[in-house]
Amino acid sequence: MKLVVQVKLLPTPVQAAALEATLHARRAAEKPVTFRPDGAQPYDDRMPSWQIVDRTVSRWTL
Repeated sequence: MKLVVQVKLLPTPVQAAALEATLHARRAAEKPVTFRPDGAQPYDDRMPSWQIVDRTVSRWTL
C-alpha cells in the first residue's frame, strides 16, 4: 500500500519571522559538520522531499 501526504505550510508573517529567527539562531549555535572517511549514511526507506519554493514537504514510506 502506498500513502502520499503533502502538507503546505502557510505561516502568518509573524510566525514566519519567528521561524526564520529560530532557524538563524540554531544555525549560529551549530558546530561545523565533519564526516569520517569510513562513515556511512544508513538507508531509510522513508524518503522525505522538501520543496522550499512551494513550501511543501513530501514523505514517502515503502
